[in-house]
Amino acid sequence: MTLSRALLHPAAKPVLFVLGLLPFAWLFYGALADRLGANPAEYLSRSTGDWTLRFLCLTLAVTPLRVVAGLPTLARFRRMLGLFTYFYVVLHFLAYSWFDQGFDLGEIGKDIAKRPFILVGFAGFVLLTPLAATSFNRAVKALGAKRWQALHKLVYAIAPLGILHFFWMRAAKNNFGEVAVYAAILAVLLGWRVREFLRKRQARPSPGTRRPSAG
Repeated sequence: MTLSRALLHPAAKPVLFVLGLLPFAWLFYGALADRLGANPAEYLSRSTGDWTLRFLCLTLAVTPLRVVAGLPTLARFRRMLGLFTYFYVVLHFLAYSWFDQGFDLGEIGKDIAKRPFILVGFAGFVLLTPLAATSFNRAVKALGAKRWQALHKLVYAIAPLGILHFFWMRAAKNNFGEVAVYAAILAVLLGWRVREFLRKRQARPSPGTRRPSAG
C-alpha cells in the first residue's frame, strides 16, 4: 500500500486521534499514580506547554510536506492537528489557573498584566481560540472562504508568541536548548510560506500586463 493510499484509509484519522490523546492519557495516569516527579504541578504545566508547541509545529508542517512530498491527502489531517494544539493549550492554561492561582480570576488577571511571559502566552491562547471555534465546515460557509482564510492566518502571529512565551519560561533556568530547536523548526516552516508567497506574487502578472492572445 502506498503512503498516499494509507493516508486515505478510513482508519487513518482514528489512529491519529488516538495518537494525539496518548500524551494526555500518560499525564492523566501519571497524576493518578503519582509518577510526575517531586513537583507534579510544574510537570503538568511544562508538559502541556511542550505538547502545545509540538502540535503547533505538526499543524504548520502539513502544508509544506503536502507540497514538497506531493501528498495532497495530508491536508485532511491539518484540522485535527490544529484542534489538538488548542486542546493542549487549554490544558496548559488550566494547569496554570489551577495550580498557580487556584482558579482565582482576580489573581489570574493581575498575574497576566504583571508578568510579560504570562501575557504573551495568554495572548497566543486568545488568538488561537477563534481558530479552533471556526475549524468546522459550517464556520467556513458562514464566514466565506476568503474571510476564513484571513482569520486563520493568525497562526503566523501565534507561533512567534508561543516561542517567546517558551523562551521567557526557560530563561529563568538558562535552558535554551529546546527553545532553539522549536524556534528553528517554526522559522523553517514560516520561512517556507514566505518564500512561496513571494514566488507566487512574482509569478502573478501585473495589472497592466496583457496576456498574449491564443491566435
